[in-house]
Amino acid sequence: AFVEDFIILDEGQPQEIRVFDRQAGTPLAITLLVDSSGSTAKDLKFEQDSAAKFLHALVRKQDRVALYSFNQDVDEIRGFSNDPATLERGLREIHPAGGTSLYDAIFLASNELRRLQGRRVIILVTDGDDTTSRINYHQALHAAQDADAAIYSVIVVPILNEAGRDIGGEHALITLSGDTGGRAYQPRVASELDPTFADLARELRTQYLLGFYAQPMRDSKEYRRLEVKCKNPGFTVQARKGYYFRADRP
Repeated sequence: AFVEDFIILDEGQPQEIRVFDRQAGTPLAITLLVDSSGSTAKDLKFEQDSAAKFLHALVRKQDRVALYSFNQDVDEIRGFSNDPATLERGLREIHPAGGTSLYDAIFLASNELRRLQGRRVIILVTDGDDTTSRINYHQALHAAQDADAAIYSVIVVPILNEAGRDIGGEHALITLSGDTGGRAYQPRVASELDPTFADLARELRTQYLLGFYAQPMRDSKEYRRLEVKCKNPGFTVQARKGYYFRADRP
C-alpha cells in the first residue's frame, strides 16, 4: 500500500497525510490484562497456556510487555519486559477470585503506556463483565485514546447461551476496541484461544501509521470523529474512530 491509497477525514473534512509508515519493525509496547475474577475460573488455564504461546511467538528484543491481572483490584504481575519466560512465570501466578474492575484496568494500563515509545497496545482477556470499577466506560475510552493505545479484546464467554451472560458488557468491549483502532475476538470456547492469539499476533505485525496535523475548527467539540478510508474497494481499513483535540498540544 502507498500513501495515495488512503483518505483521512477529520469531522468529515479531508486531511493531508503528513506521516505514513509501515509498522512491521516498530517496537510494540503492550499491556496484557488478564481477568482473574471468579467468573473466569473455569477457563483460566486455557487463557494462561494460549497467552504464553502468544508471548513466546510475538515478543522481540525491541518490544516491551507488562502483565496485569484484575478482579476487584488491578495488580501488576510483571513490569515491562522483553523476556517471554519471565512473563509466562507471571501468567502462572494468576489465580481467580472476586469481582471485575475491567474499566479500572484499562484506565491504569493506558496511563502506564504513555511513557513508552512505539506502537501502544492493550490486550484484554476477559469474559466482558464489569462489576466493581470506579472508572466508567467513557473515562476508560478517553484514557486509551489519549494514550494512543489500541485495545484488542479477547472475550471468552463461559456459557454459550445468552442467559446469565453480560451481553451489554460484551458489546461495550466490542465498541471500545473498534473505537481505539483495535478489534474484538470472540472464540466460541476457551480451547479455541490458540488460533485467536495467532491471528492477533499477525495483525500486530501488519499495521500502518498515518498522521496529519489537527487544526482548530469552528464549533468543533473536544472529541473529534475520524474516518480512514482506502481508495481500493477490495480493502477494509481498521482504524481508531476519533480523538480528543487540545489546541495546546504540540
